[in-house]
Amino acid sequence: MPGALIVFEGLDQSGKQTQAELLRDRLKLGGLRARLVSFPDYGTSIGEEIARALAGEREYGPEVMQLLYVANRYERKDDLHRWLDGGLVLVCDRYVASSVAYGEAQGLDPAWLTQLQRFLPEPALTIMLDISPETAVRRKAVGRDRYERDLAMQARVRESYRRQGREQDWACIEGERDKEPIAEEVFTVVRSRLALL
Repeated sequence: MPGALIVFEGLDQSGKQTQAELLRDRLKLGGLRARLVSFPDYGTSIGEEIARALAGEREYGPEVMQLLYVANRYERKDDLHRWLDGGLVLVCDRYVASSVAYGEAQGLDPAWLTQLQRFLPEPALTIMLDISPETAVRRKAVGRDRYERDLAMQARVRESYRRQGREQDWACIEGERDKEPIAEEVFTVVRSRLALL
């Protein structure tokens, strides 16, 4: 059976990592080989540089930051292809659309950001967990990085995600709920759209 790439997108604190982990575990219970992938991948040299920038140790403009995020995904491109070719279901916390959303929110051209990433594996399904910036703040009041602290930018990021979702037929799921009903809706969407189980 060929592999599939399932991507979770949304604002910070929308539950992406939680839902990605729950989906991976459920797919494994169903007998599939599934693996969790997350971007930024802070375990790479470019990922380490991104972490420094988010912590305020580096000053990069929006173009450089998004190029770092894109390069970070390209660092894992061969791994992604190998895992997919080997039949794994990859459940990904953030992917191509994150650079488009955050870049567009900072005035960058979304078409340019999409074009830069055209050689990365295509998602079979993208799931957006939609929450308001205010909910994100309530869920994580301290220790927020420079992007998370800018509520006006977070609102623009959300609008970019919503636009991308409409244009690309994502599954957009209401994220302002407990994790259990969200997980059930995620699983229903995955089963109906990809027929994995």
